[in-house]
Amino acid sequence: MVKSTYMQITLAATTSVGFCCSYFMELTMANAEQFLAVAAVLLLDGFFGVIAGVKREGFKTYKALKVLKSLFTWELILTAILMIEKGFAGASWLSETIVTPFITFQLISALKNASMAGFIKNELLNVILDKIDKHKGERK
Repeated sequence: MVKSTYMQITLAATTSVGFCCSYFMELTMANAEQFLAVAAVLLLDGFFGVIAGVKREGFKTYKALKVLKSLFTWELILTAILMIEKGFAGASWLSETIVTPFITFQLISALKNASMAGFIKNELLNVILDKIDKHKGERK
């Protein structure tokens, strides 16, 4: 009797875990481009940020670990957004509304960090930034 109950609990638990894992696997694979885009932009920004930080103040482990923390947080946010989109058919605009501005700001941050790390000259960065928002005019 005890063995049967233990087996039923084990079966129920493994079935539940299997269902959750397969759900998240399908969600991730169906939206792999979005997950990879968020990861690539965050890692790019983090890479240049760590190099710029090393040049400014030396290597700081807690600042380097912030890259992984941000990566995990934004992947989790993207997962929640995609689950909402999947659950509510009328909310397909949600990921573009939330994630696109985030990616834009992270790309600008990556450009600034690349400039501070010495990979991009400040003049070129100014040209790039001026082209991003032409409505403000060019810097003199």
